[in-house]
Amino acid sequence: MNPEKYHMATQLEVENVCTADEFTGKKVVDREGIMYGKVKHIHINANTLVVSGVTVHQGFHKDYYLPTEYIDRFTAKSLLLSHPPIRTDIPVVDIDGNKLGKVKRLVKNSETNELDSIEVSSALHSRLISKSDIWGIGERVTLKLTKEQFKQLK
Repeated sequence: MNPEKYHMATQLEVENVCTADEFTGKKVVDREGIMYGKVKHIHINANTLVVSGVTVHQGFHKDYYLPTEYIDRFTAKSLLLSHPPIRTDIPVVDIDGNKLGKVKRLVKNSETNELDSIEVSSALHSRLISKSDIWGIGERVTLKLTKEQFKQLK
């Protein structure tokens, strides 16, 4: 067997081809530079062999899944997000910036896996907040509601 032929047959000559291992450990950041953790796993659809999402490692036992609709692109040093994700245990504030509690749970549609609402827990109560009542997401979730409107929710 000619070693030169073997070497040429194993080289990839396709552009934009890389291994999933190259992405693990990269920082996950949004457009404002907020870091959400590091890439732990790349998930691939077994039928189509297309990336379906990533697991982000945020710290001690804090991993979460991000589907591809959150991913803008990979760079040499990071995974850039197209928009920030809602995660559990991050602060929730009203439209005026008053702290209301923390995200306790994400409620997703069982068929589409899209976010329907979030459960916000405060010192004494837990309330479900519709996705439509969320104004912004970043290091915290900002609601379109005032503190009084939030208190009136059941």
